[in-house]
This record gives sequence, structure tokens and C-alpha cells, in this order.
Amino acid sequence: MKVVRVQYTTRPEFAAVNQQNITAIVNELKMLNHSGIKYTAWLLPDSKTFMHFDQFENEEAHQILQELLSFKKFADELWSSNLEVEPNLELLSVVASTESYF
Repeated sequence: MKVVRVQYTTRPEFAAVNQQNITAIVNELKMLNHSGIKYTAWLLPDSKTFMHFDQFENEEAHQILQELLSFKKFADELWSSNLEVEPNLELLSVVASTESYF
């Protein structure tokens, strides 16, 4: 299992576009219906800081996410948007959970 947490801050004027791009990723993932990918994005109270919390059955599942057209569009536009705070990526390890994962 691979767990990834990413947090970054957009410029206020880009936050709505970023939300639309994230929604497109979620829609594509729902259509794909891959049981080894759990993808969640959160918007923090400042309305411009995003946190993604993704869980993958394995590295192959992570690669599937990164190859989605919607994810590539999201990443391209995010990197060209002049972020206030660049993404901080952390790989996490599960200690205990009430949830069943892969």
C-alpha cells in the first residue's frame, strides 16, 4: 500500500480552477472504478490551500492516476499557476485504522 499526502497553496484567483480540475480527476476515477485507488482532496479554511490524501493498493495504481488525462491537465495548470506555496509531498505509513484498505 502507498499513501500520499500533498499540500500546497494556490493564488486566490486560481483556487476555483483548481477545484474544477480536481473534480475532473474524481469524475475520471469514478468512471475508471479502480478498486486500488482512493483519492480525496480537501480545501482548507483559507479557501486556497489544498490537501490531497491518496491511497493506492500499489505503485501501479499510483501510476494509473498519474497517467489520467485529467490528472495531467491538473498538474500542468497547477505548476503554471504561480503557486503561493509549492506542493509538499509526504509518503505516509498506516499505524492503525478503523477502515479496511486493500
